[in-house]
Amino acid sequence: MAYVPPYRLKLEAAAAAGSGDEAEQKLTWDALKKSLNGAVNKVNRANVKEILPELFQENLLRGRGLFARSVMRAQVSSPGFSPVYAALVAVVNTKLPEVGELVLKRVILQFRRAYRRNDKQVCSALVQFLAQLVNQQVAHEILALQMLTLLLEKPTDDSVELSVEFVKGVGAMLREVSPRGLDAIFERFRAILHEGDISMRVQYIIEGLFTARKKQFADHPSLPQELDLVEEEDRITHELGLEEELDADESCGAPPPDASACAAALCCCSVLLLCAAALAAALCCPPC
Repeated sequence: MAYVPPYRLKLEAAAAAGSGDEAEQKLTWDALKKSLNGAVNKVNRANVKEILPELFQENLLRGRGLFARSVMRAQVSSPGFSPVYAALVAVVNTKLPEVGELVLKRVILQFRRAYRRNDKQVCSALVQFLAQLVNQQVAHEILALQMLTLLLEKPTDDSVELSVEFVKGVGAMLREVSPRGLDAIFERFRAILHEGDISMRVQYIIEGLFTARKKQFADHPSLPQELDLVEEEDRITHELGLEEELDADESCGAPPPDASACAAALCCCSVLLLCAAALAAALCCPPC
């Protein structure tokens, strides 16, 4: 495929936005996909505040399926960046809660599929992401307790190891918002140790988790300072359960079919540009 300069892409995208022609709509859609992928792929702890206004300049509502797919692919490829991607989703969620909810739905559905397939690698990545989404209060703590109940119901080496990984990620938050729930989970860990049906290696991993709890999860903070980007009153939490019926809304992964949808998208874009300006001011200007 021939190289297309960025300025040419923008011109073509602008032309496509004003037309209902199917080919031109596809061009606009491809440009949106490329922009969202580019923003998500370059985000890190140091530049997340700069990436967010750039992200809000795109039509996130129209491209919510693209955004969700891009974030999830990047996170599964680099689970160590889960806190960054969760912070990104948390800020988007304050302005466009339907986008944050879609990401959460798809992550839950992907976890359920990976768990049924016994795909430990994907499950490991997703429990890290879900832990951080709970920490950012995009997901409710009930979801965390439901996941741990599932993983520890019929313990195996893999499920217990995933549980320990998840508790390390979300333990500090659960200690604050659901101490009794966390106590119940640790009672289950203690029972698993007494039963002795898991390997010695995993038993040592559980003992390490008890040590982390004694230290009040000091080595596993729920929200690093540089990723605590949302004011408490602005947080929007989606109370989605692990077992409830969820719609992944796959239809939002395709271009809008007609010119009226394009007009609605342009209207949404104007709103998002205002959001971007307000967000840039909020993130860049220190409080008085």
